Amino acid sequence: MQLKNDLLIRAAKGEAVERTPVWLMRQAGRILPEYRAVRESLSGFKELVETPDLAAEVTIQPVDILDVDAAIIFSDILVVPEAMGCTYEMVEKRGPLFPNTIRSEADMKKLRVADPHEHLNYVLEAIKVTKRALNGRVPLIGFAGAPWTILAYMVEGSGSKTFSHARGMLYTNPKLAHQLLRMITDTTIAYLQAQVQAGANLIQVFDSWAGILSPAHYREFALPYISEICDAINEVPVTVFAKGAFFALEDFSKLNCETIGLDWNMEVAKARQQVGPNKTLQGNMDPCLLYSSFDTIERETKKMLQEFGPQRHIANLGHGVYPDTDPEKVKCFVQTVKEYGGVISE
Repeated sequence: MQLKNDLLIRAAKGEAVERTPVWLMRQAGRILPEYRAVRESLSGFKELVETPDLAAEVTIQPVDILDVDAAIIFSDILVVPEAMGCTYEMVEKRGPLFPNTIRSEADMKKLRVADPHEHLNYVLEAIKVTKRALNGRVPLIGFAGAPWTILAYMVEGSGSKTFSHARGMLYTNPKLAHQLLRMITDTTIAYLQAQVQAGANLIQVFDSWAGILSPAHYREFALPYISEICDAINEVPVTVFAKGAFFALEDFSKLNCETIGLDWNMEVAKARQQVGPNKTLQGNMDPCLLYSSFDTIERETKKMLQEFGPQRHIANLGHGVYPDTDPEKVKCFVQTVKEYGGVISE
């Protein structure tokens, strides 16, 4: 189906755009009362993720309400370990919790390389339902967590400031770490390929915990697996967003992907220099800007657009939108990009 708004895809591919496209990580959910109404009618987050019609409904809400240039399928990176046999619970106000962690050969034996059509079919169905409902209005982004980030949760058992168990494994049992990364990567490639077949127009790989590794460990335990994923997805553009991995930007320039996401700690000019002219950059407004006044949001957004320039940029935050953000402030950010992102393209 022909997209009515293909700005995001053209920007990702480095084609000329009339204005900068804009969307937000975590736009589907948390900040919207309409999302909370759907969520409160259910047992919790996981039921919403696993119910295709409802996942599609909350995926489309920000397109209708915030007027963004793309939808991102409502799901979670932790559906991958769940599909592999390592289940998680989503604890209110605490985040994910894994009752059983993966820390030994014996634990590894309980895992499988997941079949996306068997173990993750609810996500594929949600993509199909969303695509039909969007009817070509905007592109749909599919996603998965990067292998290192998924390993971090499976070994640690929950979110953490240090992920000391996961990082410790890289020193004490690197062989086991690589075995687990191999299984996660194989599952993720099959899963993302299935998302593309189901209708995803673009894929994003989230390496949320990239920044807690040393550069040497990142190059050994993270980059090669991300590189494999990028090589395996070639029908649609791929974005790699590795939070905190400023030390790897030059390495990312060699990845077989179209777009590199930047967090708000990364300097735009320096990042552009490191990744080179042949990649699109995405980001990188500090999510906390959206707590400030409308005037400040407008001023800082214009400044960001000028820094990136009119081409090869997808406007976004440098991380997911925070749950207590006023949706009106988000609309101000989106509208400023839409109005001013066209002016600097002229």
